[in-house]
Amino acid sequence: MTVIMIMLAVIGGATLSAQAAINGQLGNSVGVFKSAFLTFSVGALVTALLIFFFEPKQAVSLMDVPKWQLLGALCGVPYIVVMVLAVQRIGTAVATVAVILGQLSMSMLIDNFGWLNNEAIPFSTSRLAAVLCLSIALYFIYSSNKSRPASA
Repeated sequence: MTVIMIMLAVIGGATLSAQAAINGQLGNSVGVFKSAFLTFSVGALVTALLIFFFEPKQAVSLMDVPKWQLLGALCGVPYIVVMVLAVQRIGTAVATVAVILGQLSMSMLIDNFGWLNNEAIPFSTSRLAAVLCLSIALYFIYSSNKSRPASA
């Protein structure tokens, strides 16, 4: 089951990269905020349909959960806006690796300190090595962008 979950996460990451590239182009055409609005509007519609047809009844409603848990919805807005802007300027690969570096760094802080009611998982040298390797990957991907000849 763990392997399946990892594969699904990789597929989810692949779709985020495709979304970033598509939204970057859409942002060029219609503007950053209109692109973000379309992303959230279509996403809300699809999610509403999924809830209607597939979501089993829950004992707790959205209004019954601790209110801080509802703040997670706001985290998507900066991500989409930043990606639309960043992809236009630095490309999909650099923007995506930079986002993953940010995700990895914050997730390790959340794990280490047990923030947001998560189980604490201590920081280790292998986790530090992962962040360093990803930082090096970001540097090389960004450097290869800068070294390519400008297109007309």
